[in-house]
Amino acid sequence: MSKGIGRARRLVLNAAAKVNLILEVLGKRDDGYHELVTVMQAVDLSDRITLEDAEVLELASSPGVPADGRNLALRAATALREAAGVTRGARITLDKRIPVAAGLGGGSADAAAVLLGLNRLWRLRWPVARLDEVATGLGMDVPFFLRGGTALATGRGERLEPLRGRSLGLVLVNPRFAVSAAEMYARVTPAMYTDGRHAKTLGGGLGGRSPARVAASLYNGLQEVAVAAYPPIGRMRAALLAAGALGALMSGSGPTVFGVARSFEHARQIRRRLTRGAWDCWAVRTLTGPAIRMAR
Repeated sequence: MSKGIGRARRLVLNAAAKVNLILEVLGKRDDGYHELVTVMQAVDLSDRITLEDAEVLELASSPGVPADGRNLALRAATALREAAGVTRGARITLDKRIPVAAGLGGGSADAAAVLLGLNRLWRLRWPVARLDEVATGLGMDVPFFLRGGTALATGRGERLEPLRGRSLGLVLVNPRFAVSAAEMYARVTPAMYTDGRHAKTLGGGLGGRSPARVAASLYNGLQEVAVAAYPPIGRMRAALLAAGALGALMSGSGPTVFGVARSFEHARQIRRRLTRGAWDCWAVRTLTGPAIRMAR
């Protein structure tokens, strides 16, 4: 996150979404979760979070988005306050632009923004490694958003290895309905397990690959069962390819699908070809730097 905000009383942050260029399910863990290996990439579709000093912790959110304990941003604030042993409050205003339960990590990005922002607002001066301890308890994607860029994630997604990413133009397509990650993972069978070879192939040389080679390496082990349960996911992927995308893949547990373009201008062209009433579409760029940034 940008410097120079250490003594602010009010912070406005942009919290970027992510896509999964690779998502492999390796097997089932003893704790009931699945062992994953995934290549995560931040993109510049962002929520906006405003943090202000207040007597209590409270959250105001966009219409249709919970503003109580179900909201991960408020849970992040509560968890940080308890971990730090402070009594400070904050007023959190959340302007949602990333669709909810979309496979783009919007809730986790908001939580990471709250952790980083309140760390400054409350002058805790915690390093990111210490914030990680709180982040991991909130959700498997939150540690990634504390950093951003491109990363290889293993375990439940909490163990991170930074990768040298590259600038890409992408098109995101969302069908305006939510999909439960728990539902998708419940549909996973042992026949769908892989050994991590897709992530190794892409992650090792991602920074030097052309958009076409990145597109050819995309993989998501959840995509097949998601398309079977929600056919619009398959139609969005086909539409992206027909509109000129070099490759297309469902992100995370869905339902958002992204297409790889030759450039950002090409992504904008593809987006224009896809405009239709039932879908939301964005042309975005990948981010090689932080996922959480001060708003300009």
